[in-house]
Amino acid sequence: MLVLKAKTARELMTPEPVSLAESAGMDEAMAFVTERGYGAAVVIDDAGHPLGVVTKTDILVHAKQHPAVGDDTTTVSDVMTPAVFSVREDATAKQVVEQMLLLNVHHLFVVDDEGVVVGVISPLDIVRRLG
Repeated sequence: MLVLKAKTARELMTPEPVSLAESAGMDEAMAFVTERGYGAAVVIDDAGHPLGVVTKTDILVHAKQHPAVGDDTTTVSDVMTPAVFSVREDATAKQVVEQMLLLNVHHLFVVDDEGVVVGVISPLDIVRRLG
């Protein structure tokens, strides 16, 4: 029988998730997802608080709708989904799994006591801690 060998979100998470500043331009966002291979990134304010999530699809849709003609002043905050599903570091592993299933999401961001994003949990993180 497989058992989850983590008790909290802190033990499940991958620390220091990738993020983009809310002021990042679309060129920077495109480079971010294509060069690094990320499918999504949390968008943060100057204090590191999560504001939303921008996906590769969001970026590609924008690029298709706004072909490079002159200066594009669009920022990631203009195209992001303005919601971030998150849990606190001390959330139980059971709560994490339940939240992912309830929300039908592939990523939960982990925030500290000040609400700053400190980690991310994906299904792969959960599978890695089964034993």
